[in-house]
Amino acid sequence: MPVGLLGRKIGMTQVFQEDGSRVAVTVVEAGPCVVTQIKTVETDGYEAVQVGFLDKDRRKASRAERGHVADLGGKKQEARKQAGVEPAPRANCEPKQYFREFRTDGEDHGLSVGDELTVEHLAELKRIDVVGTSKGRGTAGVMKRHNFSGQRASHGVKRVHRHGGSIGQSADPSRVMKGTKMPGRYGNDRVTVRFLEIVRVDAENNSVLLRGAVPGPNGGLVELTHTTKNRNKKTA
Repeated sequence: MPVGLLGRKIGMTQVFQEDGSRVAVTVVEAGPCVVTQIKTVETDGYEAVQVGFLDKDRRKASRAERGHVADLGGKKQEARKQAGVEPAPRANCEPKQYFREFRTDGEDHGLSVGDELTVEHLAELKRIDVVGTSKGRGTAGVMKRHNFSGQRASHGVKRVHRHGGSIGQSADPSRVMKGTKMPGRYGNDRVTVRFLEIVRVDAENNSVLLRGAVPGPNGGLVELTHTTKNRNKKTA
């Protein structure tokens, strides 16, 4: 599976396995995705496959977005055809809301523009990596952001109970060290969860059940890719 899938996080639930054990799972709507562009070293300087996910209303899509997936027959395009320039292949599909590229770097993916990728591509895998954007919590203090215990609540500590305390040294080295845990933006980062177990694949509803939690809010975009951990093992 050199090319991954795009999906949406639906939410969490629980399922019962054959041995009666209960497993907490995250439901992800994976695909269908359409291959909208294939990039090569000759044309783009690197090899990758671009896929699109979720149809976008044509009224809200710009002409460039519509022309990326369908032949609009514009004046410039007609002039290029008359000049002998071969047009780039189009997927001939609806404009998409999300696009992502998956680097192939010489791997034989066997795909062409317009091919559809469904959740059935995950049926033969047991574990995958999931990439998402964590929930943004704005500016947070050290207790919420780094799990600091805070200052003492004893006599003499006046209204600094949630402060981080001292952050620097004295004359040597007389500066704040790099990487010091301080207040700041918490969340809204790209997070990769590796080696998640695929509990169930529902091809009829284009959904996959993953054991454990997936970063991001319900409805957030996620990327499902081949795991890079223990790739040579059969469990991968």
